[in-house]
Amino acid sequence: MERTAVLQWLLLLAISQVSFAQVDYSQYVNPFIGGSGPFDGLAYGGGDIFVGAARPFGVAKVGIDTYEPNVSFAVINGGWTPKGYVTGISMMHESGTGGPSKYGIIPQMPLTSIKAPVNILDNQTYWQTRVGDDIAEVGYFKTQFENGVMVELSGSKHSGIMQYSFPEGKKHVLVDISHYLPSLLGSYSSQVFLGGEVHLDGQKYTGHGTYGGGWNEGAPYTVYFCGEFETEPVQARTFRGRNTDPPFMQRYHTFSNEPVGQATFGDNSSYTVTSGPLNDRIGAVFSWDDSAAIQVKSKVGISFMSVEKACYFKDNEIPTWSLNDTINAAVAEWNDVVFNKIQVPTDESVSNRTNLVLLYSSLYFMHLMPSDRTGENPLWDSGEPLWDDFYALWDTFRCTVSLYHIIQPEAYESQIRSLIDIWRWEGYMPDGRSGNWNGLVQGGSNADNVLADAYVKGLRGDINWTAGYLAMVKNAEVTPYNTFSPIDFSASVKEGRGALDDWKNLGYVSAESTRCISRTIEYALNDYALSVVAAGEAPKDVEKYLNRSAGWQRIWNRDVESLGFSGFLAPRRRDGEWNVTGYNPGLCGACEWTSISYEATPWEYSFTTPHDMRTLIEFMGGEGDFERRLDYIFQPNSSQQDLSSNGASITSIMNIGNEPDFATPYLYNYLNKQHKSVNQSRALANQYFHNALYGIPGNSDAGALNSWLIWQMLGLYPIVTQPVYLLESPWFSEINITVNTNATLRITSNGDSRTLGQNGYYLKEVKINGKVWGKNWFEHEDVMVKGGSIEFTVGEEPVAWETEEGPPSPGHWTI
Repeated sequence: MERTAVLQWLLLLAISQVSFAQVDYSQYVNPFIGGSGPFDGLAYGGGDIFVGAARPFGVAKVGIDTYEPNVSFAVINGGWTPKGYVTGISMMHESGTGGPSKYGIIPQMPLTSIKAPVNILDNQTYWQTRVGDDIAEVGYFKTQFENGVMVELSGSKHSGIMQYSFPEGKKHVLVDISHYLPSLLGSYSSQVFLGGEVHLDGQKYTGHGTYGGGWNEGAPYTVYFCGEFETEPVQARTFRGRNTDPPFMQRYHTFSNEPVGQATFGDNSSYTVTSGPLNDRIGAVFSWDDSAAIQVKSKVGISFMSVEKACYFKDNEIPTWSLNDTINAAVAEWNDVVFNKIQVPTDESVSNRTNLVLLYSSLYFMHLMPSDRTGENPLWDSGEPLWDDFYALWDTFRCTVSLYHIIQPEAYESQIRSLIDIWRWEGYMPDGRSGNWNGLVQGGSNADNVLADAYVKGLRGDINWTAGYLAMVKNAEVTPYNTFSPIDFSASVKEGRGALDDWKNLGYVSAESTRCISRTIEYALNDYALSVVAAGEAPKDVEKYLNRSAGWQRIWNRDVESLGFSGFLAPRRRDGEWNVTGYNPGLCGACEWTSISYEATPWEYSFTTPHDMRTLIEFMGGEGDFERRLDYIFQPNSSQQDLSSNGASITSIMNIGNEPDFATPYLYNYLNKQHKSVNQSRALANQYFHNALYGIPGNSDAGALNSWLIWQMLGLYPIVTQPVYLLESPWFSEINITVNTNATLRITSNGDSRTLGQNGYYLKEVKINGKVWGKNWFEHEDVMVKGGSIEFTVGEEPVAWETEEGPPSPGHWTI
């Protein structure tokens, strides 16, 4: 490119960046996307999202907790549900997660009465129906209760501000330290309150609560709190009561199957209440003048370290009593830290506004978790960062972390350092982790994939990669002790690879082990990940782990037939014999912990070997048969498996609501038929992602589904553990992405429609850094380190435009 052309391009880029930088992208965020499933008014089958006030990667997520009376379809993992009764406003939540609930702790609840029949130990006597529509924006949530109280919330990283507008009459705020999100159907992993303390001091209250259980079968953890009201209450009383929650598997004092008792209030000299050795429920009630309507404001800070730190967070993160001040600070932080990283034109056409909402809402949801708890580690003091609420890497390793690498390199480096540090002090890197506790492992040791993806793309910084590789070797070589979890008694589900003995001795996970199909596939990719890092840290190990990464080939049975196709992953016993009597690769039973495969059928898992697509294509009969099989899985009504909430409205074998299928629509690139990847992925996005309450096709899974959509909108897709991105077709005429902290990748397209419209979306030509590109893929170094440009020229008709070889298979290995 001539110097004049370069200067012109730089000038245009600078002008576009200035104009984009003035935009408040938070206005395009719809925090309700994913709040419902396909059944009107129910969260079941939806995104299980958190709706409330939060900061990027914040510890505090301030929002309402609800109870769903239809327990057969109840999902309250994020606290908010469309029509559930409100039982409290709490400080901590997860977002987008399935399974039993976690958190919903350190609450308040505004009440207009605490007289009978209200029982402050029994939320069914005081829970509130909401009237009108909830309002949610970035950093702000508002709802109206049937009792006339209007609730408005905002928050910061470790703190929240609550504003209650009371009608005339009695005014109370209940603080029940034993409150948490329940598992409505009952479960061995229900949460449990294990004790705490509350101390009153005029307008302030401090203390701590200890909780255990939840989705990850977590050990007890303690959260300290420091609350304050703007106006002093006329009365503040502590209370305690018998703990009547059902025990399930929690062996702690003391639970009772008696009906919920009545609270016992402390007298005016009782400023402190402690749960004591029997884990009594404790809390406080604050009351104000019962005459005119008033507004009660409260600020609460939380800490895993001490009351003093909780008070510090309350005072320093939310320095004023103005709700708008905190909202404005939240908006500014989200724009600066997140939304400005991907800037697109904001013309107000109907179709483009929908695209804007989908893009910036997706960026929002993928930054709610994990939680940056650096400086808040009560277990050890190493000087390293601490991140929690990896819920779970099984979901996010496929394409979320690759996006963090590009637009959040500092945070991503910090996360990887934390994963390694957890190994140093606890023995294993987590796959899932929450409340200071590793668990659960749904398949492989997928922290290995995360580290390899970062390593192969050149991320170094302050990461100790020698230690990182040793942490990966621990996963690959040492079988974790059996946790005897009720979901799978056969092996550990806490950390590491529970079926490692099979893998090392047989080269595959046998049919005598649970999840034998999916774990074989995942262990193969995990070992390929080790070979990637070994190439730089321990070259003598490369061949060993490459050989092990081919283990999936040992459970490929060429004789298994299904729906007119031959050759599938199949269960194989430890003695080497096939266990295929009555076997149907289109089914996976419950597709859960003791099933043949997890959250996807063997049909789907048969496409998931990204490190060796060359061998997979050969095994499926060559390019023609591979393409025909790939075409088939998108056909409506082809699925034989009911995946319940994990695929509530999906009838094809291909289930975009489940992570194992994320890369499948893009596999046509390996046949140099990129136009079919564009067509299939675009069709999925158009069908299942919407600016609506039912806006994503399943659990958000900590933003995993949202990150898939972002890549789709960018016109790219990453191949995990490889420095490779597939070229697809962008949704905007111009996209400016901040990469590698301060460089810019500029993507342009002469087509800008979500659906086939103006100029179409099928690729005719692509230029990278001004050079005509003949491959349907590129490498990380091309544009993701120093920035650069990708120019898409599209048309309305599909064409095979590739002139060079398709994407690589760096893990190709014959056994």
